[in-house]
Amino acid sequence: MVRASVIRNTVLAAVLAGFASFSGLAAAQDTAPLKIGVLTPLSGTFAPIGQQVKWGVELATNEINAAGGIMGRKIQLVFEDGEANPAVGTQKAEKLFQSSKVDFLTGTVNSGLTLAVGQIAERNNRLMATTVSFSDAITGKECSPNVFRVNARAGQQTAALVQWLAKWMTAHGKPNAKVFYLGPDYEMGRSTVATFRAAAEAKGAKTVGEVFAPLGNKDYSPFFGQIRAAHPDIMYTSVAGNDTVRLFTQMNEFGLLKNLVTVGASGTVTSQNMGAIVKAANGFLTGVGYSTEIKTPENEKFIAAFEKAYKTLPDLYGTDSYGVMYFYKAAVEKAQSTDTDKVRAAMDGLQWMTPQGMKTMRAGDHQAIQDMYVVRLDNGKFVVDSKVSGADAIGPDTCTRF
Repeated sequence: MVRASVIRNTVLAAVLAGFASFSGLAAAQDTAPLKIGVLTPLSGTFAPIGQQVKWGVELATNEINAAGGIMGRKIQLVFEDGEANPAVGTQKAEKLFQSSKVDFLTGTVNSGLTLAVGQIAERNNRLMATTVSFSDAITGKECSPNVFRVNARAGQQTAALVQWLAKWMTAHGKPNAKVFYLGPDYEMGRSTVATFRAAAEAKGAKTVGEVFAPLGNKDYSPFFGQIRAAHPDIMYTSVAGNDTVRLFTQMNEFGLLKNLVTVGASGTVTSQNMGAIVKAANGFLTGVGYSTEIKTPENEKFIAAFEKAYKTLPDLYGTDSYGVMYFYKAAVEKAQSTDTDKVRAAMDGLQWMTPQGMKTMRAGDHQAIQDMYVVRLDNGKFVVDSKVSGADAIGPDTCTRF
């Protein structure tokens, strides 16, 4: 009898000890930092874009942590230099998921890398959200249940820019305006060119040439003979970063910018590279999901905080990267969990406030719905030319994987 009592007491003590240990572990997990991996180019051609990404996520993280974090957990950012190189970036993504044990991932710039990392996120049962990549395929034919995009895709940019194009052709009496295309030779470049070309041709524009230059191209002059021979009214380009500086500088030196309207993807001319080409790129137009001219309390507060912290204005990438942190915060708080399945479900149809205004994450393809703007570079500053509502810009859901 005594022995049985001793056994019962020993078992009870072990159970209570185990429960206490489990409770202590759960409490520790509940207060442990919420890790978010930021895989972004901190060196190379796209380093200026990566810098804005870094600033955006850091500013939002500091604000969120100062206000108590997410469900009482502070955010810990873990940075890796993806170099905008899929071969390097995929290895870094595996490191973030496997070694750093990040809960979520963001920051990918190169569209090809975003597509590759999306597959890695699926294998690791983790979620990622891009704030930069434009390729329609990311939330289209190659969509993933574990990949979300908080920035505008190429099709949304095009919806805004082609509206401007239609008005321009009418105003200038050129219903069949001649358009030449020059893009970088990788996923984003070909996707953006194909998207705008199809939309422009649907409005009556005539394609008179199309070329793709290597990423990091140093000399664009071999393409200039083809551009001259085509006599375009408009040139569309989606080069980005330092490639933009070289392209516009060389076109200006060769006299190609006279009587030529230049338009392009939103990553072509940014606050990071416009200083080097302020005269050559003057008048450049693009469709974007953000402008510092948006007059809302949220945007004005954001701009003031960004300038105070980094002594420069935010661009599209810094703004969307700031917004992605509040996207994760809203989703985790809605799910009341960091479990992948629960957070994924919470993200579907989620609305959250950003400097651009309220965004909605479309459940069918994980593409953010937002208002779009056409902006024109005017002596070193982008000014708003026109606006297209989010509902009109979003386009059809073509994702069939989930």
